[in-house]
Amino acid sequence: MSELFAAIIQKLPYSPPFLFVDEILSADEDSIKGIYKLKKDEFFYQGHFPGNPVTPGVIITEVMAQIGLVCFGMYLNSSSNSNGMDEKVPVFTSSCVDFYSPAYPEQTLEVTSSKIYYRFGKLKCRIECHNRDTQQLVCKGDLSGLLVNKNELK
Repeated sequence: MSELFAAIIQKLPYSPPFLFVDEILSADEDSIKGIYKLKKDEFFYQGHFPGNPVTPGVIITEVMAQIGLVCFGMYLNSSSNSNGMDEKVPVFTSSCVDFYSPAYPEQTLEVTSSKIYYRFGKLKCRIECHNRDTQQLVCKGDLSGLLVNKNELK
């Protein structure tokens, strides 16, 4: 993993148990790809289909947002501003996601995000989430985020 990718993950405004980014695999001005492995002891499995845990759709959407919007926004902002990751952070603002297959504990989700537009501090992306082992599509959709100054988050 490049130093920039590691720095992005380290500066994310999340911590366990709500950090859903393990690695950024690639990024450029048009797209980003990253992964997150669902652990069998995740907090959300305790009461979601007990005995037969299924990952809640809202968690999968959050994985997509953290990798496909927040990490991507931090990457784009860092390439245009040397202090970008220290001053601003992308926040998730909207989504429209369709689900095609469930995700279970111990599966690795691979998220690919393609930029639709990035202007005036707003990032909109088309994001797909696949089971990395089977390449099966879990879900896809359009998500948006907005860059805000870190001192505005309270």
